[in-house]
Amino acid sequence: MTLRLHDTASRSVREFQPVRPGTASIYVCGATVQSLPHIGHMRSAVVFDVLRRWLEYKGLAVTLIRNVTDIDDKILAKSAEAGYPWWEWAMLNERAFDSAYTCLGVRPPSYEPRATGHVPEMIDLMSRLIERGHAYAVGADVYYDVRSWPGYGDLSGHRLEDVPQAEDESLRGKRDPRDFALWKSAKPGEPTWPTPWGAGRPGWHLECSAMATKYCGEEFDIHGGGLDLVFPHHENEIAQSQGAGYPFARYWMHNAWVTTAGEKMSKSLGNTLLVSELIKQARPVELRYYLGSAHYRSMLEFSPESLTEAAAGYHRIESFVQRATERVGGGELDAVLPPAFVAAMDDDLGVSAALAVLHNAVSDGNTQLGGDAAAPELRATLASVRLMADLLGVDPLAKEWVQDVDAGIHEALSALVDHLLLQRQSARDRRDFAAADEIRETLRRAGIAVEDGAAGSRWTLDPAADQ
Repeated sequence: MTLRLHDTASRSVREFQPVRPGTASIYVCGATVQSLPHIGHMRSAVVFDVLRRWLEYKGLAVTLIRNVTDIDDKILAKSAEAGYPWWEWAMLNERAFDSAYTCLGVRPPSYEPRATGHVPEMIDLMSRLIERGHAYAVGADVYYDVRSWPGYGDLSGHRLEDVPQAEDESLRGKRDPRDFALWKSAKPGEPTWPTPWGAGRPGWHLECSAMATKYCGEEFDIHGGGLDLVFPHHENEIAQSQGAGYPFARYWMHNAWVTTAGEKMSKSLGNTLLVSELIKQARPVELRYYLGSAHYRSMLEFSPESLTEAAAGYHRIESFVQRATERVGGGELDAVLPPAFVAAMDDDLGVSAALAVLHNAVSDGNTQLGGDAAAPELRATLASVRLMADLLGVDPLAKEWVQDVDAGIHEALSALVDHLLLQRQSARDRRDFAAADEIRETLRRAGIAVEDGAAGSRWTLDPAADQ
């Protein structure tokens, strides 16, 4: 295995050595379903989808667990504000996340556990921590004693003396204000579950430790999530899990944020960009291409112009694939990856460098289309381009990106558009360019993009064409 990944814990790029040969186990912190999904959430999903695809290409059997946090303070607050029961509010948002994942071609995880379904595992974990001297109960509240764990702060680089008070709203019998809640005692109007210490609900950090070890094992390969989770969430997960005697994750991977005007996207900043809105400006595959185009540890500054630029980059790949497929046919293609693409991906998922290799191959393919290249040569280039694109989740001919239009409707639309294109070509032949441009503009307003080439004009549905 030549793959090297950046490990946040060691602050270095390390060769990937799985716990169990031939497999890879990944736990990714998924959605806290307090609100609708924005592209900041989806960047993480795309990053770990690409990681999974690459590990599978390398021959590993991948188990990817992506949890759903369906109970926490924010869900309770936002559901009350909206006038919904907390469980209904959580489910509405969970469905929106599922739709966004599917829309952007993110493959379903091996399993997607909900926090509320794993209270027995959380109780077991708290019992272990109390027995080992790392946690204590104050009535029905259970806290983790951060001073009991010598390595607290190692992941994030925080020194214990500089750690702020934990996010809990009051001390409620804490030994130290930095101690964080594993379990929160019952409050009027809140959901509760019974425990040996009293009724209450879980703390956010406890949930992930319990679910990760249940599905990935006491020691597993990769724990992932956004950069904002390093502290306190992942720091606390390490303290809990290793304090309970589990080796836990070998590698910690964190994707950087999507920013707007240099600031992290968040509800508090009021600059959240919802997936449901952005797919009105660009096709879902173009949005995915944009979110996956930069190195995962680099900040991605959003602007409408950068999205448009990414869409143009994807369209260049798509155009070549469609034209080459028309020339040499589809079907099974024997693909070979360029060594430079493999080297880029093996170097900490260097997607930006890998995309450069992909676009170079597209340039070669366009040259072949315009010249005298033999069919086998063009087929080899097409196969290589499609495989590279598929590993990044943007193969234009993948089923998730083939335009989902009823066959009968598409046949009728095709007949009408082809007729207009014949009229346009006739106008061009008689040098009536004003009439030709008017036909093209009519199609554009209908959301149909026209591309002219040596073999004639081609059209595609493009929701951004009428913008």
